[in-house]
Amino acid sequence: MQITAPCVVTLTWKLDDAQNRPIDELAQPVEFFFGGDDLLAKVEEALAGHAAGDELQLQLEPEHAFGDYRPELVCFEDRKLFPEQLEAGMTFEGLPPGSVTPGMPADAIYVVTDVFATHVVLDGNHPLAGMALRLTIKVQDVRAASSDERQARSVGGSPITVLGSGAASSGGSSALH
Repeated sequence: MQITAPCVVTLTWKLDDAQNRPIDELAQPVEFFFGGDDLLAKVEEALAGHAAGDELQLQLEPEHAFGDYRPELVCFEDRKLFPEQLEAGMTFEGLPPGSVTPGMPADAIYVVTDVFATHVVLDGNHPLAGMALRLTIKVQDVRAASSDERQARSVGGSPITVLGSGAASSGGSSALH
């Protein structure tokens, strides 16, 4: 079966930065809805027409992946707004109640980049924002999408992919959205 929307593709991949440094590897096959919300548009464009067994390589520029790095998504908030146990790398969905930085997206995932005695530095950019990415994808399987999958535009649950547009996750993969 060739990949055409809507269908479900089972993929593995290796993701590197533009200097070929490894970022992520999905060694265990995972299903994604093709023609919905699970994959980036450029990844879907590249997969279209392929079939099980095909392997493809593509380069994604920032504008086709996670966008340019936006310094205006970095902010400083009072240390008292956060849990006592706090360290760089922790993530929060939205800013905490009592935050004072105006204009920050409420639905962004913020990564703690620094913790100081009086304040915390938060970054609302996707961890791969501003990066060109090299992706090697192996199509393991292609099947028809169920009616539930077509209605949801996803195979369900939280996607585990660096290739989609959902929130950060790490189920079996170190990838982020």
